[in-house]
Amino acid sequence: MSVTSTQLGRPVGANNEQTRQRILTATMRCVAEVGYSQASIREIAKAAGMTSASLYHYFPTKAELLTAAVAEIENIALPRLRAAGARDGDVASRLDAVLDASDQLMREYPYLASFERAIRAESAAFVRKSQPGQADFAVLRDIIADIVDDACRQGALDERIGADGAVNAIYALARGLTEQAAVLPLREYHSALHAAKALLRGSLFSDHHGPLEPADPSE
Repeated sequence: MSVTSTQLGRPVGANNEQTRQRILTATMRCVAEVGYSQASIREIAKAAGMTSASLYHYFPTKAELLTAAVAEIENIALPRLRAAGARDGDVASRLDAVLDASDQLMREYPYLASFERAIRAESAAFVRKSQPGQADFAVLRDIIADIVDDACRQGALDERIGADGAVNAIYALARGLTEQAAVLPLREYHSALHAAKALLRGSLFSDHHGPLEPADPSE
């Protein structure tokens, strides 16, 4: 007797891509809330509004599910971060754009920061083994490096500061903001974001502050 797709757990009439996206969103939410090791297939399936059997039709193992969720984040985030870094403007404006793009992503995907924080803490070794480079979101560093390289060519980087040191410092700042987004209330996170922009412009402790857009008082 042949085994039908329904017997394998695939819902009748389900749209493959919509269902897959729902599963990945549920995975991000569950991992963000309880961590990778505690996020069971059963709980993820429940959050996705389906049975465990149906979920297994799309992702046979939890490891494959996590890898797909990480890849999905990269597919969403990296083109937008690249576009922000490639915009016209001076170095500070381009870095502002990258930070703003990251902020917008976290507004649109509220579990993004906590999900990334969880997988980096609990499953980084697995992700690096199965999908080299993905766990580190290394493209963000490459985007920053391109901006710093342009600054060097334009003579905008202090010659006493090496390009590698500048890239590492800015990357650490950007990664730290993502970490803060996972734990801080929204108002405090945006206060940190605005302070980071001032720091990059060299005006955080200046007596002559340039205009900074205030945080939204409604947040």
